[in-house]
This record gives sequence, structure tokens and C-alpha cells, in this order.
Amino acid sequence: MEPTSLAGAGDRGRDTAGNEPPAAFRAVLEALAVVRVRPEIELQHIPAPQRLAPWAHAVGARVAEPDPSGDDDDLEIATARFIVLFDPEGHEAWNGTTRCVGYLSAGTDEELVDDAMFSEVAWSWLTDALADAGAAHHNVGGTVTRTASTRFGDLAGPEHTVDVEMRASWTAEGTDLDRHLLAWLEVLGNAAGLPPPGVHLLGPSDRSGSETL
Repeated sequence: MEPTSLAGAGDRGRDTAGNEPPAAFRAVLEALAVVRVRPEIELQHIPAPQRLAPWAHAVGARVAEPDPSGDDDDLEIATARFIVLFDPEGHEAWNGTTRCVGYLSAGTDEELVDDAMFSEVAWSWLTDALADAGAAHHNVGGTVTRTASTRFGDLAGPEHTVDVEMRASWTAEGTDLDRHLLAWLEVLGNAAGLPPPGVHLLGPSDRSGSETL
């Protein structure tokens, strides 16, 4: 599969009155449009909130795998949203003009729900990814929530499941929002348990015969 991108998709971020966006917000949209991500992640434009800022843009992402039962439908492992809020007049709470908001939900290892350090590790996925991507930012904050569920009776699905949810927001410095989106998608990959880009994990069918490194 080829890496997916947002090029040529979605609108150009007009406001509710149909006005053209400011130059800085157009630069943000142009940066987002050239983002290409690993093939395991699917991207799409989604409706952006209309009342949080004069200008907004939103991207949805998901990670799925084939259903082992052979059904045509795939199994969704993790989903995320990345929202850009832009106020050319500046926003006191943001300490800037451009606010990034991320939401993420993923199924995770059942043992991690009892790991007291898991939330700190998950939060470091974001701070490290922003630093590694060179995504200059400030005023970052958010939450990491772990939830364990047990199914009873006739409900379909695994008996025990554990989910992690992350909500985060930060103020971007500059218009290179491609770096910020890529950082958030790296967090999504970590939450979904994807291997590092370019690394293929051996499955049972891969181990037949000789193995090479």
C-alpha cells in the first residue's frame, strides 16, 4: 500500500459567511495538504467545529486490520482527530493565534491498565513526537484516560477489553502544521501498537523456512 495523504481533498476552510481565509491560515492548510503518512493509517477530512474559532479545519485518522474471521469488514484498532483552530486576532488562553487539538482512542494491552506509569509514558509519546518533528509549540496540556471493560451475557466481542483515550491541545508557533499533524499521528501509531515505520513484524506465515534479518 502507498502512504496516504490529504492532497486534493476537502475544502479550503472558508468561514460560515463564505469568506476566503487569511494568508496565515491558507499556509496552514497548504502544509496539511502535503502530509503523507504510513499506509497503516487512513486519513480523511472531517467536519470542523464552527464556534470555537473564526477559522477551523479538522482531519480524521484511523488504524484498522483485516478481520481474522474472513469478513469483508476490517477491525478498527484506533481512531484520532486533529483539529486546527485559528484566530487572526489572537486568543489570550492560547497565547497565540493557532491552537491544535487532538483526540485519540485505541484498544491496548489489558495488562497496561494496572501500570501506574502508563499514563506518563503515553503522554511522553506526544511531547517526544512534537520535539522529534520540530513542531515548535507552547501551552500544551491534556489528559490520558485508561478504561477496562468486561462483557457479560450475550454481548458480542472479547470478554475483557482495555482502551486508552488521550485528549491534548497546544499552541503552534508558525504555520508548519504538517509537523504537528505528523507528531499526532505518531502518537496514534504508538497507541495502536504499530511497529516503527519500515519495520515488518514476523507472523506465523513469515517464519516458515529460513529467516533473514
